[in-house]
Amino acid sequence: MNELFTRRWDALRSEVEDSLHRCLPAEDTPPAVIHRAMAYSVFAGGKRLRAVLFLAVADALGWRHPERGEPAAAIELIHTYSLIHDDLPAMDDDDLRRGKPTSHKVFGEAMAILAGDALLTHAFQLLSRYPDGAEYAGRRLDVIEEVARAAGTPAGMVAGQVLDIHAPGQTADPTLLHEIHRLKTGAMIRVSVRAAARLAGTDDDTLVRLTAFSEALGLAFQITDDILDETASPQTLGKTPGKDRQQDKLTFPRLYGLAQSRTLAERTVADGLTALDAIGGGVDTTFLADIARFVLRRPH
Repeated sequence: MNELFTRRWDALRSEVEDSLHRCLPAEDTPPAVIHRAMAYSVFAGGKRLRAVLFLAVADALGWRHPERGEPAAAIELIHTYSLIHDDLPAMDDDDLRRGKPTSHKVFGEAMAILAGDALLTHAFQLLSRYPDGAEYAGRRLDVIEEVARAAGTPAGMVAGQVLDIHAPGQTADPTLLHEIHRLKTGAMIRVSVRAAARLAGTDDDTLVRLTAFSEALGLAFQITDDILDETASPQTLGKTPGKDRQQDKLTFPRLYGLAQSRTLAERTVADGLTALDAIGGGVDTTFLADIARFVLRRPH
């Protein structure tokens, strides 16, 4: 991507990092071991896509509230909790995440489970409090409901994880594949966009078009992620490649092959860009469009 995109991404990512440091309990807060485990996974790296996306939507809509970093951080905490639990032996049983040993390898399974639990609950504490003020009370409640739905079941990330666990060995089914990833990956990307739009107080038409963009982005992200699992090195991927094939998971390359999967990702991003182009009212969606292209062109 170009230098302007990189600078803007880095600026928003820095805002996310500052918010995360501000929002998490200090590592020496008793009981210290759980707070060390939480910080270990939160600050292990990562693109911060969901939180950056939240801030990018806020910027596009002109919403620069000084406490916008807290809900962005909350979304990142929920994402990190999901990764900790996803890596557990009872789930994907992975030893590497973001280029570092996974939480259960460092702190043990019990503490990893509790660290994930703590991040999830702390996220909702943040969402309930920020941004402060009576004028945001209704918007905060709407966002809490949406985030809970996106993170849970039957229409969110937990439901998608359940389908993913039960999918190995099943007959390849395009409908099931899309449903797994609409829920497991897409729901939290979708709510990252919608939460920012709701807190910004955008109009219904803009919310509908941003939602269409977010759904396309979530699908494109997952297709690309599936491709990377087949093609990337451990250094590029930050986790063990080839796990999907080893576990006989239902993925886009398994169903469509690599070439057709790349074509599908490109078409999906194009659909998302079309949704952005339809947004009027002087909303500058240039950076959101660049994020979609960035997702598509992650290094293979």
